[in-house]
Amino acid sequence: MKKTAISLMLAALLPAMNVQAEQGDWVVRLRATNVKPNEDSSLGKYVNQNVANVMTPSAELKVDSNTIPELDISYYWTKNIATELILALGTKHDVKISGDSAGVVGNQNLGSIDALPPTLTVQWHFNPDATFDPYVGAGINATFMLDRYLRGSAGAINGEKIRIDRSSFGAALQAGFDINLKDGWLINADVKRLWIDTDVELNSAITGRWTKIDKLDIDPWVISFGVGKRF
Repeated sequence: MKKTAISLMLAALLPAMNVQAEQGDWVVRLRATNVKPNEDSSLGKYVNQNVANVMTPSAELKVDSNTIPELDISYYWTKNIATELILALGTKHDVKISGDSAGVVGNQNLGSIDALPPTLTVQWHFNPDATFDPYVGAGINATFMLDRYLRGSAGAINGEKIRIDRSSFGAALQAGFDINLKDGWLINADVKRLWIDTDVELNSAITGRWTKIDKLDIDPWVISFGVGKRF
């Protein structure tokens, strides 16, 4: 039974060999994308240094993961070289303080941010005329914060306003593959690493002004699966 199922799958894929990538082709993909931050935070150090000695030095900010719909558009300059623009409606992430259970500030939720992360990459496709076409890419990510304000919810910063940088620009690396099907359709899997760096500021009653409390590197892994169509 298993051999029969595999044979049927291979038979369905074989006609894809007739679909060849050409210079001037456009490919539109719709994917489900999980954005998983790989953050690096020094919250406790910056708060103790710039505001007051009220936190555990190892305390940090944590940014949760989210899964969103994503649309991307590729243009083939040659059979092997394509440019891909990755678009998303925005990705919302909850932010919290972690590792300060013994501090005056304490572990707490700060709210959520909403980021718009368009990314442009240049790809090299290894087997554009084959059913299985792996690729690698590199480019730039521009992250714009649509909602960048947070607020303390407990302890020494209860009610205090917090904000992050309005935008961030960084590198992007990419790897993935297309499985080419009949009539220009394809299945896609893709992984990207984005570098997103931002400063975090607190409008503290102690300082009476916006004061830097963290240099937060979000640097997410972006994992996508979806379908596409070649035109």
